[in-house]
This record gives sequence, structure tokens and C-alpha cells, in this order.
Amino acid sequence: MTYRIDGLQYANWSEKVFRQMREGGVDAVHVTIAYHETFRETVLNFEAWNRWFDLHPDLITKGQSAKDIDRAKANDQTAIFFGFQNPSPIEDDIGLVEILHTLGARFMQLSYNNQSLLATGCYEAEDPGLTRMGRQVIREMNRVGLVVDMSHSADRSTIEAADASARPITITHANPHSWQPALRNKRDDVIRAVTENGGMMGFSLYPHHLKDKSLCTIEAFSEMIARTAEKFGAEHFGIGSDLCQDQPDSVVEWMRVGRWSKDIDYGEGSASAPGFPPMPEWFEDNRHFGNIEAGLKSQGFDADEVAGLMGGNWYRFFRDNFTPQ
Repeated sequence: MTYRIDGLQYANWSEKVFRQMREGGVDAVHVTIAYHETFRETVLNFEAWNRWFDLHPDLITKGQSAKDIDRAKANDQTAIFFGFQNPSPIEDDIGLVEILHTLGARFMQLSYNNQSLLATGCYEAEDPGLTRMGRQVIREMNRVGLVVDMSHSADRSTIEAADASARPITITHANPHSWQPALRNKRDDVIRAVTENGGMMGFSLYPHHLKDKSLCTIEAFSEMIARTAEKFGAEHFGIGSDLCQDQPDSVVEWMRVGRWSKDIDYGEGSASAPGFPPMPEWFEDNRHFGNIEAGLKSQGFDADEVAGLMGGNWYRFFRDNFTPQ
């Protein structure tokens, strides 16, 4: 069976987006439900999603294990898996790791750009690596089946997390730094640490992560995937689009600033254009996954490799890492 699975989206969710998922044949999506929220605020986001499941049962369904993807596929639905881009939902309480997994969370980043209680973000000048609490939280995440995501973490912290974790970790949305030198993109030693420990990385379509940004071509993107797969093994990669469709520019400020600063942090944008950049014309929404598949085929990937990159590798990763040990 073949799958289309997206390793990360943060769209402005609506019936329109859900219908586009179905038009694009997207079987599962990992969605961000917390950036800087507290535990209680995150619970309210779970509530909001439960309401969407009630309103659109013909389009989406809650995902908690890989079997839910097969159930969704059989029913012409998209399975929705929950994750956090920051450990703020656990606050300073390691016991909340299990509670949040029970509620349905399946991914948690250990930091988002800044230093957290667990690890260092990619925007900090110094990276002392995992904290004592970080190592203990990783053990607890391993135990319950909450996947360690290091998409916005700094290099040393990510390598240490890959080595410290008893289960494979992930970078759900990024590209190689050598291809596009954004702070968020990953150097080879980081990708190597994640993949050699059995982990996964999702290639990002967010324009700041792309060569030539919004003008990046499907040929350039596909060639980058081919080079990376040749270097580290195609079985360790998938798509993590980081699609932020229909979000107002004000959401960028929440993503980058949260409550930690009174200043505007433009991040990978610029002071003259701090909002969301236009998506490349060949990937504007969930209906365009076929363009990526065609691009992969044009690079000479065989049918099994294409199937793996489009979703089969994520499916295997979900199957092996969402359940308690």
C-alpha cells in the first residue's frame, strides 16, 4: 500500500484546507497544536480539534497510531496527528509528558529557536547541549511513545538528543544547510546523527528553507532530495512541508515571539517583509503533492523509493514509535 504523509503543517485550519487534503490524496498530516502555549492552553487546542473532527467526519479523523492511517485511507479521510513545536505544554512538570501523550500528542520539539528547559534553539549564540531535565524528559518521551523532534534546535543539542534517545528521533521539517544556509536548516553532521540512529527528516517547502526561496524550482528541490538521499539513505526521509496556508501575518509574530520578548523577532524573514512569504507555485497547498512525486520520479528514484519518500517512510516511523515501551 502506498501513502502520502506530511510530517508537519501549521495551516489556518478550515473545511477548505481539509477538502484540499482529500483532493491531494493526503492520508495523514502531523499538525502543530502548540507553539508557546501552557498546558491548559494546549488542552483548549485539543478541544478545538475535537470540534473539527465532529464537524468534518467525512474529511478528517484523529490519528494516534499507524493503524489509524489505514482506517482513514479506507474511509477516504485524512488522519491528523498532533505535535508541539515547543516543550511549553509540559511547563516544568515531567509528569505531563504522559498526560499529553494520553490526550493524543505524538511529537514534541525540545526547543523552538530559543533555549528551553530541555535544549538549545537554533537562534542562540551558544549551544551547551541537552540540560539535565532534557535528558530525563527524553527518557520519559521514549517510554510513553512521544517522539523527540529537533526541527528548531541547535546542532549540539540535536546530536546529543539523537545519541541520548533510546528510540529514533526526528527533524520533521528542514533541509540541508549546505543547500540553503538558513539557521533552521541542518548541517551534515546533524543529519548524520539523526539518520544513523534510525531517525527521520522531513524536507521542508517553507520558502525561507528553500534555495532561491519562493522562486525555488521543483527541479532544484527534487535534486536536493536526491543528493541527500544518496548521502544518508532514502529510507530516512519524507516530506515535512511546514505549510502555513491561509495564516495571517500576525501569526508569524506569535510563532517567533510568543511571550518571551517585547521586541519583534523577524527570524528568517526581514524587517521589510516579516510576514509569510509566498509558497513556490508548484506547491501552494495540499493538492500539489503530485508535483513532488513527479519531481522525485524525474530524479531517477525507483517506485519503492518514491513511495517511501512520499509517505511510506513516515508510516513505518509512526508504526514503530507512537506506542509505549
